[in-house]
Amino acid sequence: MDVPPLVTVAMPVFNGGKYLRTAVLSIIIQTFTNWELLVIDDGSTDTALNSISDIKDPRITVLRDGENKGLASRLNEAIDLARGRLFARMDQDDVSYPERFERQVMMLQGDPSIDMIGVRTIALSEDDELLGPLPCDTTHDAICAKPWRGFYLPHPTWMGRIDWFRKHRYTKPGPYFCEDQELLLRSYRTSRFGAVDEILFGYRTRNRVNWQKLMKTRRSVLRVQVHHFLKTRQAYFLFMAMIVFCGRVLSDVLRFTRITLKKQSH
Repeated sequence: MDVPPLVTVAMPVFNGGKYLRTAVLSIIIQTFTNWELLVIDDGSTDTALNSISDIKDPRITVLRDGENKGLASRLNEAIDLARGRLFARMDQDDVSYPERFERQVMMLQGDPSIDMIGVRTIALSEDDELLGPLPCDTTHDAICAKPWRGFYLPHPTWMGRIDWFRKHRYTKPGPYFCEDQELLLRSYRTSRFGAVDEILFGYRTRNRVNWQKLMKTRRSVLRVQVHHFLKTRQAYFLFMAMIVFCGRVLSDVLRFTRITLKKQSH
């Protein structure tokens, strides 16, 4: 009899490049072994999936339909296909430390009131250099203390109860590069979050900042917040969201100016 796994891991892939194999192997070496991994190709045009073709693990399923639907749609597909009672995220270029799943499963099983948790992360360069820890709150109160500034709970590290994901799901089409923030903003008042207070994840960063993408993401987050705070009639939160947006844009402009001047001086 086919016994369902406890954890379903969703890994949407779009042009996974040279890091895909490492990401998949980081799941295989987890100390917690009762999982299934759904690798869902989102219409890739590179050959990254060939790099994992020799991995013959029955817990891994690769799904391809040739279409490009976006992250939110692919995650919803994984939620529908999931056989596990817990649902975990994984990105195509990141690294899960071996104890990640074990720690998260223990935390979720130890406290039935928690819906979804993450783990602390450390930034990785394109050359696998450790760059330092990233912001991550670990308690529900801290994570949700200031909704206007966003939620510091790294999306690729999420693990939660499948019933919670099926209740809330991802909005389609997903807002530009902030599907996670939209979902958390929509659900935080009726949910309970947390995070393992230990670095158990390597988050891949790029050596060069894509300023156009960064600004587009900033605007996307603000649109999500404006829509939500207007709908919920939270005028103060709306005002604070606009203040935070302006502050972050100003910081981005100053950072861009410093980098430009430094390059010109060389």
